[in-house]
Amino acid sequence: MDQTIVANFDTRRDAETAVEHLVQEHGIDRADIFVRAPGTANTAGTRPAGADVESGHPGVERRGEPELAGPIEVSVECDARRSTVVRSALEKAGATQLRAE
Repeated sequence: MDQTIVANFDTRRDAETAVEHLVQEHGIDRADIFVRAPGTANTAGTRPAGADVESGHPGVERRGEPELAGPIEVSVECDARRSTVVRSALEKAGATQLRAE
């Protein structure tokens, strides 16, 4: 039976790390992972990190401010037998809230 595990992250960097680990280390199909803002408003998380803090280019100052309006939601569709592995990977990446749907 399939299950959906939903996790919230404070930063875009943590959400991206979770996706990377699920795909590369645990063999979850990328098509089964969804990243979005949990509501209708755009968001880059609740804390700045990564590109939100730096421009990414040496000597180039960052411009603008990230849309820190709420968490980043990552949902993963998986076989119920893999739900423990998925939950663990999400927690290790910094998930602040987990639920199954």
